Amino acid sequence: MPPKRPDGRGGAAGARRGQPAAPRKAAQPRKVAQPRKAAQPKKASQPRKAAAPRPARKTATPVRAGAAATAARKPAGKKSSPRKPTPAKASRPAARPPKRPKAPKPPKQPRTVRLADPRKRLRVTLFGVCVILSLFGGRLIQLQGVDASTYAAVADKIGLKTVPVRAERGAILDRDGEALASTVEAYNVVVDQTQVKNPAAYALQLEGILGTKAADLQRDLSGDDQYVVIARGVPGATWRQIRGLGLTGFTAETAAARDYPAGTVAGNVVGFLGADGLGLTGLEQSMDQTLAGTDGEATYQFSPGGIRIPNSSANHVTDPVAGTGLRLTLDSDVQWHTEQVLTEAVANAGAADGVAVVMDVDTQEIVALAATPGFDPADPSETEAADRGSAAVEDAYEPGSVFKPITMSAVVDQGLADHTTSFSVPDSIRRSGETIHDYYSHGEDQMTLAGIVAKSSNVGTVLAAETLDKDVYHDYLQRFGFGTAPDLGMPGETGGRLPSGDDFTDLTRDNIAFGQGISVSAVQMASAYATIANGGVRVDPRLIAATIGPDGRETPVEPSAPERVVSEATAAEVTTMMEAVMGEGGTGKPALVDGYRIAGKTGTAQRVDPECGCYADYNSSFMGFAPADDPQYVVTVSLFDPQNGNSGSALAGPAFADIMRFALEQGGVAPTGTEPPQVPLFAD
Repeated sequence: MPPKRPDGRGGAAGARRGQPAAPRKAAQPRKVAQPRKAAQPKKASQPRKAAAPRPARKTATPVRAGAAATAARKPAGKKSSPRKPTPAKASRPAARPPKRPKAPKPPKQPRTVRLADPRKRLRVTLFGVCVILSLFGGRLIQLQGVDASTYAAVADKIGLKTVPVRAERGAILDRDGEALASTVEAYNVVVDQTQVKNPAAYALQLEGILGTKAADLQRDLSGDDQYVVIARGVPGATWRQIRGLGLTGFTAETAAARDYPAGTVAGNVVGFLGADGLGLTGLEQSMDQTLAGTDGEATYQFSPGGIRIPNSSANHVTDPVAGTGLRLTLDSDVQWHTEQVLTEAVANAGAADGVAVVMDVDTQEIVALAATPGFDPADPSETEAADRGSAAVEDAYEPGSVFKPITMSAVVDQGLADHTTSFSVPDSIRRSGETIHDYYSHGEDQMTLAGIVAKSSNVGTVLAAETLDKDVYHDYLQRFGFGTAPDLGMPGETGGRLPSGDDFTDLTRDNIAFGQGISVSAVQMASAYATIANGGVRVDPRLIAATIGPDGRETPVEPSAPERVVSEATAAEVTTMMEAVMGEGGTGKPALVDGYRIAGKTGTAQRVDPECGCYADYNSSFMGFAPADDPQYVVTVSLFDPQNGNSGSALAGPAFADIMRFALEQGGVAPTGTEPPQVPLFAD
């Protein structure tokens, strides 16, 4: 057995088997066991010099026992060469002297608590209790006394929900009480998503009732929103069907739903409502505040579980105030027929659009107000937004020769001529550097004033108008209503353009005399013709005859004060000239109505092309009234930009005759049986 190592371990790792292990040097006491020199603190206690090299610094540092042992294990022959002295940094202080060992702290003496006087402690305690009780008492007074009403109001609002109660919208009726627009029972279906237990199952049940895809309904039914409208304006029967399913989380709000039983009849006039219940076009838009009324509201209290508390004292309802209805001057039958005839005329002429107006002569109420294309308020998406209004009040255009009776009224009323007065009329004249032509070539004819109107001579009309003072002529035009919007109550009404002041030059007067250089609306022209037909007395045209209160009581809309524009004799003279248009040699034969005397006028006006700003197209018109010997109705028809010719007589005349015949028959106007006067068109 090898000798055991002094530390008690087994044989030496390096001993070979079978050979006696030589006594190892390791058995000798190690040098490290010897007392180390480094353990002597002699050199370490000396302060080193600041400029001494690093070895000197090393010796100046107290050597740890381990480090000293390591140094002792190094052979003497392998002493490392001394490092190069490193200059000490000037800012580094010299090695600090070793700290003195601290003297042991004396053991702490146990504290002694000295209690105050028991009576003082009792008083302090009582004082503290009183302060706390005072704070609680003050807070109680604040809650129950000072802010009681505020907190009560806040408490009352907890769990309350207020929903609007929509007022019933006023109806729009025609002159005979036929509904053009009425309010129907409808609801918006609202869901509280937090109350929906199974969105997928609910969606499948509602899909067939609402006609909405189940996937879309499931999306609307899922979530944490307590107010989601999943359907708007559903009929009352549909809501009752949904309510019958017993689904949790569903409520309904009254909605603004409009029914337009007449369809496209007067659709451009009536207009339609948007999804939010606001009028977007027509009277629904312009008279929205009158028709809408004032909405009410209903407040209900709900339990924390979302269930409505039926008999809660917090529940209350503010009743809505129903809107005011309108009774129009329109006759649904005449309106329907006028729209049909106008649409056909526009198609036959290849025109872009057309307008037509039927006006009662005595009251100057509008009986029909038609424009193309037609518009169905119940399905507004089928019509372009630009075509949903009424061109009869919104569009202004140059009227052309249909304006000549207006000029002749001023000439005759000033006593400057009558229907027999003759003028020497060439087929063209020069005025202010411009050439004015008649629409046909002829020699210098001796035309009567009636002949000038019957032949629709531009040159003759200019010659007659030149007898007028410009300002006097301008005043007549204003009194006929040109340059001012009719104020029917429709949105977008135009007053046209009537040049005034320095713009009303001699050339302007000459052009306006035969219907160029002025722009008008179809309603303005109908009003001017009705003034002549009414013996020279004008009343502002009307579209709304009365308002209808929630109790059904009607309040008539008072007509404007009548204004005499021209004398009755002048009106008769102009009527005679207009009848000449329909006679032999005149231009109005296509507009004759069997059995009735017609006073009319043709018109073909140049139309400004907006692309070039020049005259490039035409408008064709025919306007007049009947019976000429006892006028009842005025009819105006204008076709814009026709492509199949431009004659007002040929294109618009038949439509005028058809509409006038229907209006006379509907109005129960019997033929007079008299013959129109025969007036000379040329001087002898």
